[in-house]
Amino acid sequence: MSLKTFKPYTKSRRGTVIVDKSGLWKGKAYKPLLSVNNASKGRNNLGRITSRNHGGGHKQKYRIIDFHRRKFNSVAEVERVEYDPNRSCYIMLVKFEDGERFYYLAPQKINVGDKIMNGQNIEVKIGNCMPLHDIPVGINIHNVELQPGAGGKIARSAGTSVVISGVDGNYSLIKMTSGEVRKINSRCMATIGVLSNPDQKNIKIGKAGRSRWLGIRPHTRGVVKNPVDHPHGGGEGKTAGGRHPVSPTGQSAKGLKTRDNKRTDKFIIRRRKGKKN
Repeated sequence: MSLKTFKPYTKSRRGTVIVDKSGLWKGKAYKPLLSVNNASKGRNNLGRITSRNHGGGHKQKYRIIDFHRRKFNSVAEVERVEYDPNRSCYIMLVKFEDGERFYYLAPQKINVGDKIMNGQNIEVKIGNCMPLHDIPVGINIHNVELQPGAGGKIARSAGTSVVISGVDGNYSLIKMTSGEVRKINSRCMATIGVLSNPDQKNIKIGKAGRSRWLGIRPHTRGVVKNPVDHPHGGGEGKTAGGRHPVSPTGQSAKGLKTRDNKRTDKFIIRRRKGKKN
């Protein structure tokens, strides 16, 4: 896919850059794998706003993606590659020999008609899913499980992948794009390849209305609010300095470490870039 620009007929069109989706499936999604996706609008089960500036947007249906890929030793054919409004990468509809269909995350360089498989001791090629102990060191992978059988959790967004950098006993050393190196059980499943739609990061929204279509509401800066509404609010005229930047609830907004999971610290070999070991 390539980027798409427009002639500057309007001010919003001048700066708009989107991804060209001409190569994707034009029809509707596969109905048996659709479910209702009620928008939360940033509210919790009590109806109170817990995530600000969320709401509105185009109505969407959820595509049920198989992150586990447990249908082993059966060949599937890629029927089509589709856009999914619920994630940044594309998805593909695959059909197995027995007629069963699944939605999988679509890697780059996958084409309609390609054959893919899930299981052990299979060919290492784009789209195939296998345990980490069957994948050579240095291969790009995505949709990596953290626990065997739990389904893929790592590297699921557009253009992302991780690399196997080594082996340590029953564990594989996985290097993330952030620079973090983590130990993961070698029985965990992963899919070969880099995920599709790498140009997602180059999109320029162009106008406020497009953000509203995506369910993003206007955001008001804290410094222009009153003291009762935000810690940065108040003051005579424009005031920008003199305060430590914080969230509306008072939590530090610049580099505060919020990770608190001592149980999994032993699996992290090297912290992400810029962090001390």
